[in-house]
Amino acid sequence: MATRKKTVAKRKGRLTVDDVREMALALPSTEERPSYGTPGFRVSNKLFARVLDDDSIVIKVDFEHREALLDSKPDMFEVTPHYQDWPMVIVRLKTVNRRLLEALLKEAWRRCASARLLKETV
Repeated sequence: MATRKKTVAKRKGRLTVDDVREMALALPSTEERPSYGTPGFRVSNKLFARVLDDDSIVIKVDFEHREALLDSKPDMFEVTPHYQDWPMVIVRLKTVNRRLLEALLKEAWRRCASARLLKETV
């Protein structure tokens, strides 16, 4: 029965923490390390994304991009008071699609990767 639910959730586009892990670790030189007790993803020793819970993650974005995301898709993105002063946005896994999440993770990875690593991966 659990397999069926997982399949149905996948068909509806619901991403999981395992999907996030797969996408993040596919980026060059990414390491998974705990951050506040949940999986965090780092490059060049800088956190670019982390799991908040089974339903959401937080990703590094610049403030202008964050505002655009919040304005355009409030069902998909949010900011709590804790993250208000940080260049991060919360992403709800039940509403985001794979292509957008991959793009956001890549952008966050680029923001945190060292100049040397960026040069090596171009």
